Amino acid sequence: MQISNAQSRAIAHGKGPAMVLAGPGSGKTLVITQRTKYLIEKHRVSPREILVITFTRAAAQEMQNRFAKISGAKGVIFGTFHAVFFSILKAAYRFTSANILSEEKKYQILQQLLREYRLNPAEEKELLPELAAEISLVKNEQIDLAHYYSRSCPEERFRMLFARYEQAHKEMGLLDFDDMLVCTYELLREREDILAAWQQRFRYILVDEFQDINLLQYEILKMLAKPEDNLFIVGDDDQSIYRFRGAKPEIMLNFPKDYPGAEMILLDMNFRSTAPVIQSAQLVIEENRNRFPKKILHVRTGGVAVDVRQLEHQEHESLYLVKCIQKCVEAGVPLTEIAVLMRTNQGAGPFAQRLMEFNLPFEMRDALPNIYEHWIAKDIFAYLHLARAGLDRAEFLQVMNRPTRYFSRDSIDAPVVSFETLRTYYEEKEWMLDRIDRMEQDLKLLAGMTPYAAVNYIRYGMQYEEYLKEYAKSRRMKSEELTDLIDEIQQCAKPFHTYEEWFEHLRAYKEALEERKQNGSQKKEDAITLATLHSSKGLEFTEVFLVDVNEGVIPHRKASVEADLEEERRLFYVGMTRAKDRLHIFYVKERYGKEAEPSQFLEKLLPE
Repeated sequence: MQISNAQSRAIAHGKGPAMVLAGPGSGKTLVITQRTKYLIEKHRVSPREILVITFTRAAAQEMQNRFAKISGAKGVIFGTFHAVFFSILKAAYRFTSANILSEEKKYQILQQLLREYRLNPAEEKELLPELAAEISLVKNEQIDLAHYYSRSCPEERFRMLFARYEQAHKEMGLLDFDDMLVCTYELLREREDILAAWQQRFRYILVDEFQDINLLQYEILKMLAKPEDNLFIVGDDDQSIYRFRGAKPEIMLNFPKDYPGAEMILLDMNFRSTAPVIQSAQLVIEENRNRFPKKILHVRTGGVAVDVRQLEHQEHESLYLVKCIQKCVEAGVPLTEIAVLMRTNQGAGPFAQRLMEFNLPFEMRDALPNIYEHWIAKDIFAYLHLARAGLDRAEFLQVMNRPTRYFSRDSIDAPVVSFETLRTYYEEKEWMLDRIDRMEQDLKLLAGMTPYAAVNYIRYGMQYEEYLKEYAKSRRMKSEELTDLIDEIQQCAKPFHTYEEWFEHLRAYKEALEERKQNGSQKKEDAITLATLHSSKGLEFTEVFLVDVNEGVIPHRKASVEADLEEERRLFYVGMTRAKDRLHIFYVKERYGKEAEPSQFLEKLLPE
């Protein structure tokens, strides 16, 4: 087992606070498990007095398993923040698992509250996770609602939804996962006797992935660590990528101020990647200002230069990706050692379709969304069905006011809509008769178009895109988030000459996704990994392909302030450092028929 001088220093750290800056591939898990063993064997610390805490059950379990292989000591607690804090609440209040609000039940409550706003099911499905994330953020950051600016809906609506959600689950006597932190913080702050008991129980606290900590978790940890302050934190501020969940690199950056006597150790040896990968990643991350300056050294020699490549458009990009993967396979690289990483799971769609087309097996780390299930796609298909298959009431209701035509639901009462009946209903409103005539004419025109032309006409001829922009404004979204979706839908329609061909393709694609879903529990032994940059963290592969590295994608167009931009750069850095041997970075010249710029993060990697 190869242990560097920096790792040895960290393992042998005695009493008091310490911060270990652990760069990618620097062996931080080894440090935590070996230090736990060192405390027990060299410092005669009781295993019961040691708490090792991390963010996921999988990480806690892995840590525990690795410790068990090097030590026979029993009693060390390896757990997640939520598990450890809930055990404190259980001891104080006799809580059981029956007191925990499941995520499923949480969504049911929020869904019930949203139903009052008469959103269509697809919009509701889109808003639910955003609303849940914001409620979580407000709780974990202890934000005063009066000063909170919601990202997903108007302030008054968010405040009302928040208050009613809190009331609903508290009336059931249930805690959500965020309440576990809030209640633990309040308990330890108010009950000095209980705090003292847990301080004696956990005299040594080791924290993994400290860069992902939020303010509330940190405040609780600081209380638990007193009075001895044997707080040993391990993490990498350059890999802090969960700002949307309340994690901030500033917490780690301020640790030396909170603990002026803390020992600082840099694990600067990367055992994972070749020199070109490390050097390229270093060039990117050094552009961030809000970080600890550090230079990561490579252990492995040799390696090939990072392949940064411009491709004409997305279709060319996905075809070229397949060609590269085929070459990797011919060279003997197992599919499990190949990863395709993208900014969002929505961005995985075109690449997943291409891999299916070439029968290349893959596993998706995130849910693979079907773009055709999005409410925008359903609106498009509703228009096409109305144009070709008759005026079905449900589909007519779906789009009759997209864009706004001021049609009333009361005017539609039959299973099949009749424009003549509509005209009778609105006979005294001439301006409404014009709208009815226009819609009827639009549907007649759509019936004779190719799929690509039809989508284009719906967007611009029928002002659907204007409706999307207004909707985005009401939801405080950038309109490009929606227009990009319709761009992709239109691009997907391009190869098909008839609606029958396109709908057959949609049916086959849906079936393929369903089949993948049903077989999802049976992990393939040999498959390519498709993952978002977020879900790739902690993984490593021989060959890594970073795709769609263009402005507006990575960095994401939502990154409007400097702190967001630095987070996006950290996210890109995480993706780059997943590569052990070879790193490929693709960007396109054109996206959806519009000129596209390479990502600003590539500035130092592109030739002059």
